[in-house]
Amino acid sequence: MKELRERFTEVYEGNGEIRTFFAPGRVNLIGEHTDYNGGHVFPCALDVGTTLLARKREDNLLRFYSMNFPEIGVIESQLDTLLYEEKDDWANYPKGVIDVLQKAGISIPSGVDLLFYGNIPNGAGLSSSASIELATGVMLNELFELNIDQIQLVKYAQMAENNFVGVNCGIMDQFASGMGKEGHAILLDCQTLEYTYSPLQLSDHVLVIANTNKRRGLADSKYNERRSECERALAQLQTELDIQSLGDLTVDEFEAHKYIIENETDRKRAKHAVSENARTLVAVEKLNEGDLEAFGKLMNASHLSLMKDYEVTGEELDALVEAAWNEDVLGARMTGAGFGGCTINLVSKEKLDDFIKNVGDAYEEATGLKADFYVVGIGDGAREI
Repeated sequence: MKELRERFTEVYEGNGEIRTFFAPGRVNLIGEHTDYNGGHVFPCALDVGTTLLARKREDNLLRFYSMNFPEIGVIESQLDTLLYEEKDDWANYPKGVIDVLQKAGISIPSGVDLLFYGNIPNGAGLSSSASIELATGVMLNELFELNIDQIQLVKYAQMAENNFVGVNCGIMDQFASGMGKEGHAILLDCQTLEYTYSPLQLSDHVLVIANTNKRRGLADSKYNERRSECERALAQLQTELDIQSLGDLTVDEFEAHKYIIENETDRKRAKHAVSENARTLVAVEKLNEGDLEAFGKLMNASHLSLMKDYEVTGEELDALVEAAWNEDVLGARMTGAGFGGCTINLVSKEKLDDFIKNVGDAYEEATGLKADFYVVGIGDGAREI
């Protein structure tokens, strides 16, 4: 924190109170690509994320600086002329949140000087963008006493990514970052936003995130493609069924009516969305009962569905998961949008060192890439610190 404050005063001249905010990244334990299909997800907030230092200005100038991209320097914008600009790179996320709030009729009375620092591995798929958005939202809320409810802030952050940045994401990432609770995962119904917290009682196991270190170049374009495939499948099912989303269907109901979906690819995508939603609900039950073995098997089944029906894994994620399965883990699966990024693994504490060495070696042999491993802590949601 001392280093961040020193850097802030180096980057920005002027006086005034500097306040500090934090929003976590997230990992999703199970329930992948179900959020925009009206299903359930089961994420938790991590103890890594985005720290944001902020100070009010007297004028309408917005200044953004990231310790992670010092070569870009300070990015400037004005409160009344916020536009998405490719050259502004990462700063489009905080700009988007400010823009969405103003378009919702919320007055931001002055500009701000902002310094961001993220300790989420870049490009890992642990949702650094949502943590930037939530850090920005909480900062504005506290700095200007806007009195916005935290769930409404979560919604604004999602709108910023959808409407300003142009990524058609569901609400899970922002919800997990905004509403996380230390030591708990969140079962979230993405259609109603009803949620419950489940204690993560892992006894003699730990959650290990493994990063493929393959940048997710395809993720955004394929994400929007998958979304439209599911929307086509839903539209055809709605010609005969009274449903709002794929998440409304049980597996049996889907099997009885899948013939309505004409395109085989669309049918496979819908099959994943429906089966993954069902798996997620059972997985949470098993976790609450303390049946980690059953929970792990459902994680494995989730990966297979993402590989075969949703086709978002790719060579690197599959190699990393298969290496984990060979190490007798309770469960391993890709997490996030796919096409690179990370896997989540349920590993025995006593086998942790062997797991990291053996999986790392097998993955490097299969792909030529080195994986990074993180034993993660489960933290609280976005807040002032």
